[in-house]
Amino acid sequence: MNSLKIGNLTARLPIIQGGMGVGISLSGLASAVANQGGVGVISCAGIGLIYRNTAKDYMEACINGLKEEIRIAKEKTSGIIGVNIMMALTNFSDMVKTAIAEKADIIFAGAGLPLDLPKYITPGSTTKLAPIVSSARAARIICEKWKTLYNYLPDLVVVEGPKAGGHLGFKTNQIDDPNFSIENLIPDVVREVAIFEEKYNQEIPVVAAGGIYTGEDMYKIMQQGAKGVQIASRFVTTEECDADIKFKNSYIKAVDNDVEIIQSPVGMPGRALKNNFLEKVKQGLTVPKSCPYNCLLTCDYKKVPYCIIIALYNAYKGRMDKGYAFAGKNAYLSNKIETVKEVIDSLVSEFKRKENPVIL
Repeated sequence: MNSLKIGNLTARLPIIQGGMGVGISLSGLASAVANQGGVGVISCAGIGLIYRNTAKDYMEACINGLKEEIRIAKEKTSGIIGVNIMMALTNFSDMVKTAIAEKADIIFAGAGLPLDLPKYITPGSTTKLAPIVSSARAARIICEKWKTLYNYLPDLVVVEGPKAGGHLGFKTNQIDDPNFSIENLIPDVVREVAIFEEKYNQEIPVVAAGGIYTGEDMYKIMQQGAKGVQIASRFVTTEECDADIKFKNSYIKAVDNDVEIIQSPVGMPGRALKNNFLEKVKQGLTVPKSCPYNCLLTCDYKKVPYCIIIALYNAYKGRMDKGYAFAGKNAYLSNKIETVKEVIDSLVSEFKRKENPVIL
């Protein structure tokens, strides 16, 4: 298993822990993954709710919260720490500026095309930039725009397929279409990115995400040209995951048909675990009365069936009757709580067994 090079950074293992909000991947999980040689990722989505007692308003609390989580993570590890920042956040700009000022190693930006992300880079900045895309076309557009406008190319590209948890960059009818599978997407994106690598003599590793759960999954997709993988759901059921144990247990108790596609207030389809709260959503029993946080560009509280940030915060705190868990297609495979080290060791051994099969 090769290491993962991201500019002048090197992760010993080609494993990126996916960013999960609200509060599911903070400094606890991120630092644990980084300590095992992967890339740990803090999600800043809704972080202001967790740190709301530190500031006069939600937006200031988001800045304080992200600063604190990066600081704590860096105290716990000398490994690579990234931050996941959704384009759909109203405070996207503040979160990017904060991550760069606090010297996060890498920013992962998705839920939209981050066409102007390099404009935030400051003199002396060491933060790498990684867009999350769902097509070769999106990768090409970003590379072209960044190079033309900012003389910058992505340090890494994450390709997220339709089996991912949370918000998906696909139309509902594309999610189960084999033409949009990660196995088909990766070779296309690798070919597209290779044009820019060759033209500008810069390596741009492509990483696969969405539905990757085992070391065997890793091996198969890396045979398609991916230099690494991003894994989220498998890290939820770890001791170090920042979520409440009731959130983790919702994964462990889940079966295959509990994983469903929902329509999110963000305006994108998403994948989550069925529960009573989502049943109430379907029955129209969760209509928000106001918008206390103005956290999403694409959300109008007068039109959406519930406040997503409050629902996800409740789930993070273990109040599953008032929220729900986003989850990847294979999240139901979880059956016990493990340490991050145990998960990483398992991924590596599964990968190596596939890489070097025993011939009898």
